[in-house]
Amino acid sequence: MSNLGLYQTMTTLAKAVGGPLNLAGCVASGGALAGAGITAAIILIKEKVAEKREEQRREAETASVYTVYKDGKSNEGLVFKSGDQFKVLFVHDDAALIEKLGDSNNPYFVSIELLRSISDYQTK
Repeated sequence: MSNLGLYQTMTTLAKAVGGPLNLAGCVASGGALAGAGITAAIILIKEKVAEKREEQRREAETASVYTVYKDGKSNEGLVFKSGDQFKVLFVHDDAALIEKLGDSNNPYFVSIELLRSISDYQTK
């Protein structure tokens, strides 16, 4: 049994690739390739996230504006006064993510039933 361990493995690999300098070059090249691949993947992911955010921003800008015609209050405590306006940013099940125009504390999740009962909002 040998007690050389890792040294013996390294010398065997170095011999297989033509010497210790070639082994060092292989290790450096492999690291560079792996680093380049990881960097390319990160850039691709960042671009996809940026595209998705831009799409969401455009959708929010072009969303229809609805007007409240009857005072109301949501279960979460959001108060609607007659004349308030809001945009529906996203709908999920029976809740909507809205932007209340003129409110600096946006966005809010509100019941769709509440929106139907106090405004001109109608779901499709």
